Amino acid sequence: MNAADQIESLGFAQVLVSSENLLKHFFPAASINFSPWREDPITRLWFEEDSLDLAIDFPGWSPRLQCRSLLIQLIVLKSQPNGPPRLLGVIMRGVTFHGERWRFATIGDWKLTGSHLPQPSAMDQLHSLTREIFALFPSD
Repeated sequence: MNAADQIESLGFAQVLVSSENLLKHFFPAASINFSPWREDPITRLWFEEDSLDLAIDFPGWSPRLQCRSLLIQLIVLKSQPNGPPRLLGVIMRGVTFHGERWRFATIGDWKLTGSHLPQPSAMDQLHSLTREIFALFPSD
């Protein structure tokens, strides 16, 4: 679900603002989109209540990442009514106009899979980014 639509409390808002600052640090030229999904009946069929979805759109092609955009899904567990959610996992996809090029999930060994993988230095950057995203959320 679009992250912008999930802001139900100050805790959610704080996590999203911190996420935006972190993403801008890693990708300064990119724009952050907290509403990457269209609002239509077909898209609503894929609604996931426990997912905060956002996108990072690059000003052009990123040869290091082998994509034009990153779709990031933060799988969360909603906690107290006014508190921040707890992060359970991250799914990141590198996409182009042709579709998904690669995928990275924090389940298992944290390996990237796909047809057009990022350069090794970019993979290391994505692992670092993911660890820092986990640090933004309360662990218990």
